[in-house]
Amino acid sequence: MSQETIYLLIPLACLAGAMIAGLLGWKIGRVAAHTVTIGGVAVAFALSAFVVLPDVLAGRTFNGPVYTWGTSGGLPLEIGFLIDPLTALMMVVVTFVSLMVHVYTIGYMRDDPGYQRFFSYIALFTFSMLMLVMSNNFLQLFFGWEAVGLMSYLLIGFWFTRESATYAQLKAFLVNRVGDLGFLLGIAAIYYYFGSLDYAAVFAIAPQLADHQIHLLDGAVNVMTLVCLLLFIGAMGKSAQVPLHVWLPDSMEGPTPISALIHAATMVTAGIFMVARMSPLYELSETALSVVMVIGAVTAFTMALVGIVQNDIKRVVAYSTLSQLGYMFVALGASAYSVGIYHLMTHAFFKALLFLAAGSVIIALHHEQDIRRMGGLRHRMPWTFVTAWIGSLALAGIPPFSGFFSKDMIIEAVHHSSLPGSGIAYAAVLLGVFITAFYTFRLLFLVFHGKPRMDEETFHHVKESPAVVTVPLVLLAIPSIAAGIATLDPVVFGGYFGTSIKVLPAHDTVGAIAGGYQAGGANVVNRVGAFMAHGLYSAPFWLAISGSLLAYFLYLRWPEIPARVQARAGALYRLLFNKYYADEINEFVFVRGARGIGRLLWRVGDVLLIDGLAVNGTARVIGWASTVIRQIQSGYVYHYAFAMILGLFLLITFFLHR
Repeated sequence: MSQETIYLLIPLACLAGAMIAGLLGWKIGRVAAHTVTIGGVAVAFALSAFVVLPDVLAGRTFNGPVYTWGTSGGLPLEIGFLIDPLTALMMVVVTFVSLMVHVYTIGYMRDDPGYQRFFSYIALFTFSMLMLVMSNNFLQLFFGWEAVGLMSYLLIGFWFTRESATYAQLKAFLVNRVGDLGFLLGIAAIYYYFGSLDYAAVFAIAPQLADHQIHLLDGAVNVMTLVCLLLFIGAMGKSAQVPLHVWLPDSMEGPTPISALIHAATMVTAGIFMVARMSPLYELSETALSVVMVIGAVTAFTMALVGIVQNDIKRVVAYSTLSQLGYMFVALGASAYSVGIYHLMTHAFFKALLFLAAGSVIIALHHEQDIRRMGGLRHRMPWTFVTAWIGSLALAGIPPFSGFFSKDMIIEAVHHSSLPGSGIAYAAVLLGVFITAFYTFRLLFLVFHGKPRMDEETFHHVKESPAVVTVPLVLLAIPSIAAGIATLDPVVFGGYFGTSIKVLPAHDTVGAIAGGYQAGGANVVNRVGAFMAHGLYSAPFWLAISGSLLAYFLYLRWPEIPARVQARAGALYRLLFNKYYADEINEFVFVRGARGIGRLLWRVGDVLLIDGLAVNGTARVIGWASTVIRQIQSGYVYHYAFAMILGLFLLITFFLHR
């Protein structure tokens, strides 16, 4: 079996399971539907882990077409794969997290009438993400990009009988259309200036266009900056960066398994992956890198603040996703692409774990999601409790859990950056550590500790979720503990990504960080130990400890204080609780604005110009003219004779005058 065939089987295994469950689910039943989809994703994971990774680690990469759709004007339209270390890491993360979500779904959706349809959708979601990360050309990238958008639309609105779900899916669709317009314009600009949509060809030509200027809006614009910013607009939509972030919290209207899949390994990671893949382009535009860094920093800080005041268990975790995505973009803007992907990987494990743990709590409490009505669940749900603690420690960045290593690397990378905006970004991500630890442990303490805040009957009936739910939690908890320390040296210090990521020497923040730990010697344990030792006396660690201790005192020791603070905060609390009024501003400016423009076009364009002038106006003119002309048709011969003589006179006068 050829390499191309094996690589093609990875996404096709997911597609086959999705098609069988979706088209034949009504016939084969629930068990067969989840069996074929889980089997397909398991095959994809196994092939990714046992075929792709050994090839990549041995230096054997693949780049080439596997199928040609057609040719248009000399442009080949191809399905092509680029299998290199960046792709391999993404494939393993996507398929592993997806596999855990698939297994978990058996327990979470067991009573849902759309059981087979849901399994079909999430398998198709995995297929779409794999096609995106495996692509070797912009056309296939765009196909995967739009496919994950479509599947997110279907899954967010999976419970389509709920008005809130249909509103959320439409909101996600429209906001992503804004980002996708920029993304499509960026791809069009690449084809126009580079003459190709193949990654390798574009990256080879890019240095020649690094200083190329075009005239746009009475000014000169660098082509590389224009292309990178347009592509980044697409990433802002998919990866929910300010101001295109408003759709992601509302995606909680979908079932919890899809919340985990969107937030951990598919939709929102597409933008991170794309910018990392386009590193040969972004390295040629410091303006674009600064924009990426600043937007990421603003998102990381502002969305973490909103997480403090949320009371829906899933929305707290959702806002933490927004914040952590901002951290990843800060790393990308600091040219620490390997660190950004490293945090993407660790975040995928502990964020999927936290979402699925939240879902386990929701199951036990009969779909109660308000953390103010929880508490004291640690004895009733020991497996969920322990795994939620592990995910929380990883998210807060407490060593030796995985989030500590990746988050600290991001902070160090931006600290070494000299690009414009790096100082603001450093302050934002540093303060974000304290805020992240605070809202993470606030959630943990309110849900699992303290006295139960629900009625006694509900608390009495709370029990641990079945094994089909808790086993994925345990399996995700393992990399949430160990992935950071196990992969720090090869992924960040060891040059795992090789040529799949390009960094100019002037921007090599990761190299500057790695050089500081070579004093530990060539031994891997020494380097990792030196990094951990440094982290234990650095500001991020103590900020994380401070945030968690503050949450402990406010929500366990003195639980009456938060209500007083909320009352005194006044306008600040309302600002955060209403999410900076972003939804209201969008409603007033864009929704009402669009309606106003529509009414104006209707009244002026349709009623006045088309109906009033073009259609009815023409009829009125013809009616008036016919009324005038009708007066001439008197029926008397002498009137007609006079008209003929007058006409003859005018003709003779005209010709004589000439």
